Amino acid sequence: MTTIASRLRDQAPSLARRAPFGLSGKLILLTVVFMMIAEIVIYVPALAGFRRSWVQDRVMGARMLVLALASADGTMPSGLEAGLASGVSGAQAVAVRGSKTRWIQGRAEQPIPAAVNRDVDLRDRPWWKMWEGLYRVMFVSKGGFIRVIAPGPPGAEETEYVEVILEEAVLKTALLEFSRDFLIISLLMSAATAAILYFALHLIVVRPVRRLSVNITGFAADPEDLSRVIGTSGRRDEIGAAEEALARMETALARELRQRRHLADLGLAVSKINHELRNMLTTAQLLGDRLGGINDPAVKRVAPRLIATLDRAISYCGATLAYGRASEPVPVRRQTALLPVITDQLHLTKLGDGHPIGVGVDVAPDLQLDADPEQLGRVLLNLIRNAVEALAKTPDPRIAISAWRRGGTVTIRVADNGPGIPDRIRTRIFSAFQASERSGGTGLGLPIADELVRLHGGTLALENAERGASFLITIPDRTA
Repeated sequence: MTTIASRLRDQAPSLARRAPFGLSGKLILLTVVFMMIAEIVIYVPALAGFRRSWVQDRVMGARMLVLALASADGTMPSGLEAGLASGVSGAQAVAVRGSKTRWIQGRAEQPIPAAVNRDVDLRDRPWWKMWEGLYRVMFVSKGGFIRVIAPGPPGAEETEYVEVILEEAVLKTALLEFSRDFLIISLLMSAATAAILYFALHLIVVRPVRRLSVNITGFAADPEDLSRVIGTSGRRDEIGAAEEALARMETALARELRQRRHLADLGLAVSKINHELRNMLTTAQLLGDRLGGINDPAVKRVAPRLIATLDRAISYCGATLAYGRASEPVPVRRQTALLPVITDQLHLTKLGDGHPIGVGVDVAPDLQLDADPEQLGRVLLNLIRNAVEALAKTPDPRIAISAWRRGGTVTIRVADNGPGIPDRIRTRIFSAFQASERSGGTGLGLPIADELVRLHGGTLALENAERGASFLITIPDRTA
């Protein structure tokens, strides 16, 4: 318990540290980046549309000029014609093509170009030509002129089509100005959107998450303090669910840590009492031995019982102290023949020829398993001793030991025909100090055996048997 609490306290400063570029900054950055990506996707079509509109505006000015000429029936002064043509922004000249073809110079200081770089025919132009023209103006063209051809205006029957000579530099300047304005507007929209999104998510997500992190840090500083448990806000979303789960976890952890601290303190006190009691019992045992030497019938009758009782008390104290200090080592596993290990444990318990308890062993001589032979022997010895003690008052007592391999797992069964294990303690037979009902028993044999089997990655389980007790040990081979 102390280790868990101290680890939480040690980690509290690291939990409190936050990156300088936290969740809020990342949120703003991602919002701006995604907004700019969206603007870039929109920018190219918008720029192409602007270019088309810009050209069509000049064509519309040329058409208006044609209508003005048609209404004047060709009597318009040349100066007025040039003035109207110069009103078509960016146009070098306008040509009226029909029964009376004529050129109108838009700028007196610049002559009508003798050659143009390329033609743009709006009468029959596929959509992809718009993208091609935009690319040429922005990245390929070095200046010069383009000829735009468009249908004549309605009402001017003598005009088949009009031509407008445009300077590409003027068009490119207009496109760059549009790009500049588009960029400024995009940045302003991204900043405004990021600010709105930041404040909204800050209130809805970031601040509650920060509250959770601050609470976790504070709780880690003193995990036994129930006052540090987070208070739920009553939200019905994922944040609220996280708050409730954290509150339940912190409450359970605080209570568990307090309980473990109390148990640790109690265990330390019991260990000290047990140590002193063992010393006193040892002294009493020596006195009992001396009493056994007195030549008195009453003393000789009582002394053996007293000595046996003291022996059991000393053994119990010793087992309790040993369990408190015990830390089972990691098993040193190797391929081990099972039958010799079982035979050694039967010899240790003095089971064999002439013993009232019959033993049946059904184990193949070549059966091997991947285990630590010493720890495996301790497990089998515990189970065999328990069976021997359980069969003390059983007529025709027998112990049956069998084993087999299936795939990569070896299973060992140790069964007896004794009274079995009472139902009231079957669920706690592997808990220390709780399962023994035998006089003088410590209740540590099965818990130690279970721990040793689990160190091998296996299981120790009590089988349901019609008579007696039957334990199954399963030990899998190590994976490569």
